Amino acid sequence: QVQLVESGGGLVQAGGSLTIACAASESIFTYAMAWYRQAPGMQRDLVALITGGGTTDYAESVKERFTISRDNDKNTVYLQMNRLRPEDTAVYYCNTVRGGGLWPWGQGTQVTVSS
Repeated sequence: QVQLVESGGGLVQAGGSLTIACAASESIFTYAMAWYRQAPGMQRDLVALITGGGTTDYAESVKERFTISRDNDKNTVYLQMNRLRPEDTAVYYCNTVRGGGLWPWGQGTQVTVSS
């Protein structure tokens, strides 16, 4: 199975920016990939997706602030997050769009936005 490793999270002030990455152990170029996030006590929600062809879509709460991209040569998906808000605080995960995640979940990367 494909293994996913998320990285790049951290503590940032409101209004700041952060870019996180998700490296896959195998080729993912045929898969639509997504970033999900889970805040304490909340369900895991999809925030951004990118198809194999590069089409993107975003949750309303992050539109115009987050940008998802992928580098198929590196088997890596990125999420650039601008104008961060305290409500963006969560553990961020990547996985496939299909099935709400076909592969085992990685450890995620913690993003904390201070007010």
